[in-house]
Amino acid sequence: MIISTIQTNPSFGMKEANTIEALTLMRSVEADVYVLPELFASGYHFASAAEAASLAEAFKTGPTFTALTQFAEATKSFVVFGFAETDNGTLYNSSAIVGYDGTCVLYRKVHLFDREKLFFAPGNLEFTVVTTPVARIGMMICFDWYFPESARTLALKGAQLIAHPSNLVLPHCPNSMPVRSLENRVFTATANRVGADLRPHGTLSFIGQSQITSPMGEILHRSSATCAEAARVTIEPGRADNKSATERNNLFADRRPEFYA
Repeated sequence: MIISTIQTNPSFGMKEANTIEALTLMRSVEADVYVLPELFASGYHFASAAEAASLAEAFKTGPTFTALTQFAEATKSFVVFGFAETDNGTLYNSSAIVGYDGTCVLYRKVHLFDREKLFFAPGNLEFTVVTTPVARIGMMICFDWYFPESARTLALKGAQLIAHPSNLVLPHCPNSMPVRSLENRVFTATANRVGADLRPHGTLSFIGQSQITSPMGEILHRSSATCAEAARVTIEPGRADNKSATERNNLFADRRPEFYA
């Protein structure tokens, strides 16, 4: 299967223009699965909960869903993307996977980063693995990577590919995701953004470097730190089903969780 990370350079608050930018990049490459950044349409650096709410949308019914679902249907693909979700007045930093076969699954970020705690409620859904015709796909969002339990839970649930929408501002993630892949024997696809959110209350700059990693910890592609781009890598999802480290060591069968508490 072909996996694509879409690295965008959004303008804060310009949801329609940011969605058009993402779709233009997506149309430049053919893929089975596209992964977009966290909060790719809204921007990230909110001034207030009211501002975040004004840029949020409901699961399944918002304009972002409509545009990306139509793209998935037209291209017979799957799209994973991050968005600001509103649910009966509660805001979540969420992601979804939509697909041409009717797939539409929600995830809410479990581990909120810094000022996100001012606007979003912590995720209240389990880490979920979605079985598609091309791969078993799990989702986590940005700072979730900092907690090894996130990727491990998805791997234990059978994920072959972890889709990782992100808005990274710290430098550590690009060098850490190969380890997440290696210790769980899964593919990962981290889609980050570039540029900055220039706001009256401060500026946040983003590090780019979207990347795709293999179950052996190889970096199959790493994007620029400064430029928007669409990457495209062919992977064999079945490689993620082999959890053997040596002839006598299976990374999952050898776990001893009774000693981990």
